Amino acid sequence: NSNNNLIYSRPNKLVSLVDTNNMIVVDTSDALLICPRNSSQKVKDIVKNLKNKNDERAYLHEIVYKPWGSYTTLEKSERHKIKNITVMPEKKLSLQLHYHRNEHWAVVKGIALVQVDGSEFFLRTGESTFIKEGIKHRLSNPGKIPLELIEIQLGDMVDEKDIIRFEDDYGRS
Repeated sequence: NSNNNLIYSRPNKLVSLVDTNNMIVVDTSDALLICPRNSSQKVKDIVKNLKNKNDERAYLHEIVYKPWGSYTTLEKSERHKIKNITVMPEKKLSLQLHYHRNEHWAVVKGIALVQVDGSEFFLRTGESTFIKEGIKHRLSNPGKIPLELIEIQLGDMVDEKDIIRFEDDYGRS
């Protein structure tokens, strides 16, 4: 008994509207929007408010695309973040370190070349490694298929501000 509604939701999630007309419902992993269709232009006010509060949700979306591939944040809190990372064939992340977080990488698919504190080793499907805060590290995909891994960040700062880059193939500082 609902008409003229726009509904966007994650795959396999049931969304039901009862006796509801002319509404917009957008449900993502980190936000839920419900508004009348004729108020959709006010969404820009929400984004402006998020930007004024320096909320990363105004800039980062469910899937964040990078020159080397992409990542999806699966879960986060003030002291942890879990990402699903895809590194395209023959691409690599910057040589970097983090002062305020440790990282644990577990390979889901493909092969990873890992540099940690000057040494290199490979990780294959099902294998993992732990990178302590303050240690230079780099992740590369030397393979011919996309590398997929789960990254668990733990520490006092689990956002993109805690990246110190030393080398970068894409000109980022």
